[in-house]
Amino acid sequence: MKIRRLIFREIAYRKLNFGLAVLGVLMAVGCLVAATTLLRSHDLRTDRIMNVRQAATAEAMLALQDDYRKITKKLGFNLLILPRGQNLADLYAEDYASSMMPDSYVGKLANASIMSINHLLPTLQQKIVWPEHKRTVLLTGTRGEVPILHRDAKTPILQAVAPGQAVLGYELHTSLGLAVGDAITLMGEAFTVSKCLQQRGSKDDITIWIDLAQAQKLLDKPGLINGILALSCHCFGAQMPRIREEVANILPDTQVIEFLSQAVTRAEARTRAAETAKQAEEAVRVTRADLRRQREAFAGVFIPAVTVGSMVWVGLLALVNVRSRRSEIGILRAVGVGSRRLFSLFLTKAILVGVGGVCLGYPVGFLVGAVLGGGPVNTRALFDPAVFVAVLVGAPLLAALASWLPAAIAVQQDPAVILRED
Repeated sequence: MKIRRLIFREIAYRKLNFGLAVLGVLMAVGCLVAATTLLRSHDLRTDRIMNVRQAATAEAMLALQDDYRKITKKLGFNLLILPRGQNLADLYAEDYASSMMPDSYVGKLANASIMSINHLLPTLQQKIVWPEHKRTVLLTGTRGEVPILHRDAKTPILQAVAPGQAVLGYELHTSLGLAVGDAITLMGEAFTVSKCLQQRGSKDDITIWIDLAQAQKLLDKPGLINGILALSCHCFGAQMPRIREEVANILPDTQVIEFLSQAVTRAEARTRAAETAKQAEEAVRVTRADLRRQREAFAGVFIPAVTVGSMVWVGLLALVNVRSRRSEIGILRAVGVGSRRLFSLFLTKAILVGVGGVCLGYPVGFLVGAVLGGGPVNTRALFDPAVFVAVLVGAPLLAALASWLPAAIAVQQDPAVILRED
């Protein structure tokens, strides 16, 4: 009788034994496939969540950075470009520069490919006595910010003062009882108050801002300015040597000073916004990694335990099968069935047990993993060919390995002893 026929007759005769062995393999395969499918589902879902969260986080952080930019922008300019011959001690003592430079300089900066600064504001400042009120004020003329031509247009830090209008500092308009819309006379010229500033606690409180051309006329300094206010680009950080070098290449007879506290505050605020964005993204990644590690740790303990238990179960059933078939084994050996054929009979049956366990265990484990993974998902994305091949090859091999010892016991029995006992 052929081995194949013997195997199928054996399976048909001892259905319970075969079914229990298949059940043991099914449990091991199902647990392995469920765990791997669950992890794969976790990765797919968290990838999707990560993409959504990263997009939302990126949008929120861009908004945060923009808020920081707007907030720090209120700090004002942090650079002042002066004529090279200006004595800084005199500047700090008088609150304005006494040396002059052409107002065309700001046009040279705006037309050049300068990368380190933004928001160019030409100014002409001088401390004068307001003859109509007999008090010392700081007269500032400006024509508004000059856009850098190769950059996108930016919202100005300060709005231009229209010709014929004046902006008054806090001390001036409060002490003189002036309000928006009032007419004033400055050095014989008529102006209308367009804005009254809140208290700033600086020289701005005694400053009058007017149009640059009118200031040049009143101060008899046509075509001249004594400073260009600017804002350093955040990408350059605190690299003042590079900023000075770039400005010097365009305007060699100038110098650049920095209002350090404003520059540092601005740089730290924007850096903090960028760091907040990175920390938010990293927190999401860490949470995802921690959850996956927990599931991997559980699978790393649970799957080996189930696999070993399954092998022991299959081995015990094979041993029970060998003991219950002692008479049959003795007869087969007596009629000339060799040890090799008898050994292959048990191992082939074990392999069929493994294949049966895979055929039933894989779809069960796949379904369980998909359901525990959180609901309906793309089954094609969940299917892992490597896992399928691994269990298709591994389960029959492990079943055969578990049956190896019982099979070896079966073929080593003496048929004469077996028949005599029976």
